[in-house]
Amino acid sequence: MSKPLYWERQTWPEAGETVKRTDAVIIPVGAVEQHGPHLPLAVDTLIGTAVAEQVSARTGVPVLPPVTYGVSGSHGDFPGTVALRPETLIAVMEDLIDSLHASGVRQFVLLNGHIWNNGALDVTAEKLRVRHPDSRVRALGYVTMYPGPEVNGRVQYGRGLMHANFFETSVMLHLHPELVHMDRATSHVDVDSFWDYRMDQVSDTGVWGRDVHEANADHGKAEFERCVRTTAEAVAGAVAEPWPDPTHRPGKA
Repeated sequence: MSKPLYWERQTWPEAGETVKRTDAVIIPVGAVEQHGPHLPLAVDTLIGTAVAEQVSARTGVPVLPPVTYGVSGSHGDFPGTVALRPETLIAVMEDLIDSLHASGVRQFVLLNGHIWNNGALDVTAEKLRVRHPDSRVRALGYVTMYPGPEVNGRVQYGRGLMHANFFETSVMLHLHPELVHMDRATSHVDVDSFWDYRMDQVSDTGVWGRDVHEANADHGKAEFERCVRTTAEAVAGAVAEPWPDPTHRPGKA
């Protein structure tokens, strides 16, 4: 396909035909949360949805409207953040997948744009694998289909704390330059620590990462296109993957 297949733009008969052709969907999951003084609150939703749409265009797997709110309470006191409790996100995802399962969907890619959603989405996948044994559920980040050290984010430490950094700013300059205020960009020297902290405990600007002022659209375009390509390859292979045969297990006669 050359264009994304948007689930919500179909009629119900069209949706039924889509499920007959492919019983898979992509559900983007983002967040509305502070991204420093130079980026909009919707960064995680905007980037994750853009990747999901292009993956849909390359694979023919329909993409649903994004879940725009995420597990963002750990940003603390920065104004603007709208957060769900992990339990709430789990419940929302369960309801969405139960509804789609009733329509015949059996393969669910939960494409995450916000790292603190990971725990809730992993729990969701585990619960739904148990509830619907005829289904496959996988939660993954849009940037995780190639090795993490290859991500040029100008962040050495911090695990999930890298935020509003060189990588995200560059991708936003590629996708939505009108929403980026480079004259307000700040950087933060990341440090190593055992604990993961609330963002307002470790950064006075909400940024975690170096050299943000060097972010550029060319770098953002290259990173975005690699995210799309590697994720599309993974999804295309996933929906064609044979189901396991429970009657034949290695080591059994």
